[in-house]
Amino acid sequence: MPDVLGYARVSTNDQDLEAQRRRLREEAGAIRVFEDVISGKSFARPGLAQLIDFARPGDIVCVVRLDRLGRSLKELLETVDGFKAANLAFRSLEEGLDTSSAAGELVFHVFGAIAHFERRLIVERTRDGIAAARARGKVPGRPTLDPDKLASALKLIEAGVRPAQAARQLGLGRSTLYRELAIIRDAAPETPALETTM
Repeated sequence: MPDVLGYARVSTNDQDLEAQRRRLREEAGAIRVFEDVISGKSFARPGLAQLIDFARPGDIVCVVRLDRLGRSLKELLETVDGFKAANLAFRSLEEGLDTSSAAGELVFHVFGAIAHFERRLIVERTRDGIAAARARGKVPGRPTLDPDKLASALKLIEAGVRPAQAARQLGLGRSTLYRELAIIRDAAPETPALETTM
């Protein structure tokens, strides 16, 4: 018989794992619960790694909710694919998903198809947007900085005005001016007039 192995995660030490532990043991019948206290943004999850090392082929990895396993559809699918490669099934209590069943497997195939569809839509929209901009005579990318405004900004900076203040006075984006100053400084690092400290 396969064992159910629970996985519980919270983002900070202020959050409590006990509710997840209880549900995994009582509702799912988990023989052991592996835990992480780590943000969902982090891909390094020692508790999950320990679970995978401990698991035997055929075991079931169970979470209370899908967001305990991944913050994005892409991350979730990659993690579940990793389980599949290790011959582990996956179950989520709240969503009622179970990849050990045909229906649960189908749901994850649909998730994968949706993720692929979204990626293709983004690529197509980006390509269409660039084509439309070119048709209107616009060149995609960052707008070029007006040379006269840049020269005025350099004069102000040479006179002792901070770059952020010079940008504000001339109606320039601060990051745009700092980027131009960095380019000039890299080209002529010995020029003291281009100091960009705040």
